[in-house]
Amino acid sequence: MSEMTGNEDNRRFATKLLHFAGAIDETSGASSTPIIQASTFHHHDIHNPPEFDYSRSGNPTREALEQYIALLEGGHRGFAFASGMAAISTAFMLLSAGDHVIVTEDVYGGTYRLLTTILSRMNIETTFVDMTDIEQVKAALKPNTKAVFMETPSNPTLKITDIAEVTAWAKGNGLLTMLDNTFMTPYHQRPIELGVDVVLHSATKFLGGHSDVLAGLAVAADEDTGRRLKQLQNGLGTVLAPQESWLLMRGMKTLQARMEHSERSARKLADWLSRHPEVERVYYPGLPDHPGRAIHERQSSGYGAVVSFDVGSGERAKRLLNKVKLPLVAVSLGAVESILSYPAMMSHAAMPKEVRLERGITDGLVRYSVGLEDIEDLMEDLEQALRG
Repeated sequence: MSEMTGNEDNRRFATKLLHFAGAIDETSGASSTPIIQASTFHHHDIHNPPEFDYSRSGNPTREALEQYIALLEGGHRGFAFASGMAAISTAFMLLSAGDHVIVTEDVYGGTYRLLTTILSRMNIETTFVDMTDIEQVKAALKPNTKAVFMETPSNPTLKITDIAEVTAWAKGNGLLTMLDNTFMTPYHQRPIELGVDVVLHSATKFLGGHSDVLAGLAVAADEDTGRRLKQLQNGLGTVLAPQESWLLMRGMKTLQARMEHSERSARKLADWLSRHPEVERVYYPGLPDHPGRAIHERQSSGYGAVVSFDVGSGERAKRLLNKVKLPLVAVSLGAVESILSYPAMMSHAAMPKEVRLERGITDGLVRYSVGLEDIEDLMEDLEQALRG
């Protein structure tokens, strides 16, 4: 079972990160969750099947991780997948042909691609709306609407959705609510406490934290949604392998320490960039003029470690990307090392240019995921690149 057990949910977050159901091996007392590298399991008594019989359906190492994320998010049941998109794709399989879903307009490019090129062929319809405006969300409701998918802060312009407001409206209309919590992690934001039915993560990012594991996680708020997600996980088979499950758990143990350091640096970076003459606009929920800051502060305990900023043109952005020396210039985010990304060619390359521009994802926009380096070094490096 991938459900919370005991009294772990009463402890504070930093303690939960280190003391969870699978943290210590009950058999040997080992201080690390065992990696059960097995595809199948022996039936000692054919009349009494074992808890695990085949690793697609359940594996002890993955089980420990699934309990872990359910504990951290305050949900009923957790699920681990081979990637963030595997988790998101599986959650969308809760819908059926003919259904309609309302989605944050500046959603992650991979989610946009799934909805517009794959699920559209399955006759699942999507309306993208500016979810910072509840009236636009309400106006998108159709007779066949079955779900609302949120991403807050959104990727990469960090728009803020009022989670409680949207979920209250959705529940009043009998809709399923899903939320991508990758940027905030359960350390800063716990959507289930605000009424969300399914929380999703690209665990490749802040949860794993070390640029060495590809993984996705989902948490169901209630038993029925958990049962349905389990059927889908088992049926689709897009599960996380034992080695990756162990790596992810190891990374998650330092989540709070990493997030606290990176967020402190991100605040300094955002403030510095907002005063820089070579920067046209900065997106960061911690800035005083960020739209939705008050809403974000109500529903989140921090501002996160991602800062996006616009240098005015694609030519200037590419020159910046070629001149920086410290951050990785790469796809992804949320690692111990800083990562500078170019959404137009990376995370949102699947989104047509005209659609990108409508959502504020310009050719001059870059996204900086602040790592654990000294922030003064990071700013000095950006200074030489921007001035260049």
